[in-house]
Amino acid sequence: MFYPVKTPKLVSRLMPQYLWRINSPEPVIYLTFDDGPIPGVTPWVLDTLAQFKAKATFFCVGDNVRKHPDIYARLLAEGHRAGNHTFNHLNGLKTPPDQYLENVRTCAEYVHSSLFRPPYGRLRRGLRRALATDYQLVLWDVLSGDFDRQRSPEKCLSGVLKYTTPGSIVVFHDSLKAEPNLRYTLPRALEVFSQKGWRFEALPL
Repeated sequence: MFYPVKTPKLVSRLMPQYLWRINSPEPVIYLTFDDGPIPGVTPWVLDTLAQFKAKATFFCVGDNVRKHPDIYARLLAEGHRAGNHTFNHLNGLKTPPDQYLENVRTCAEYVHSSLFRPPYGRLRRGLRRALATDYQLVLWDVLSGDFDRQRSPEKCLSGVLKYTTPGSIVVFHDSLKAEPNLRYTLPRALEVFSQKGWRFEALPL
């Protein structure tokens, strides 16, 4: 599976509707987590973030919020932010537009946010235009690759450490699939950047 760890500048320039990074002269990182909340995984992420006084943004699947409202309530209570990630983790290139938009609306009944990230980072142009009227569309600057079971934990970590710069939006996944790589990569990345004096903040609304 090939994918760029660092989003090429040309790609971000071709799709300016998306927020790819937040330009900052200060050493701040915007950690994001997709696909939760998931028992066992998301609470561990919250515990780990708390150890480093880090805040993050969780792009939640609405059906997971429906099933695990206590975890969702906890992440909000601890000062993190949430974003809409559709109700059923739909692929924006394979789902009819009307069905996709209805799924986003269903998610919005559980996740009250002005932030939206499309699962797989994929949206038809028409959907981008439609959703941009109500949401800040968010993609990423650095992709950890934690979801890739063919990618070693060490390689996930090295990519995050190599390509993260001030203002980077970095993607992790609080999912069962990503858990082995996530448990290795996240605390080590937090430790390295913390020792350098970097901050971890939630995305601005």
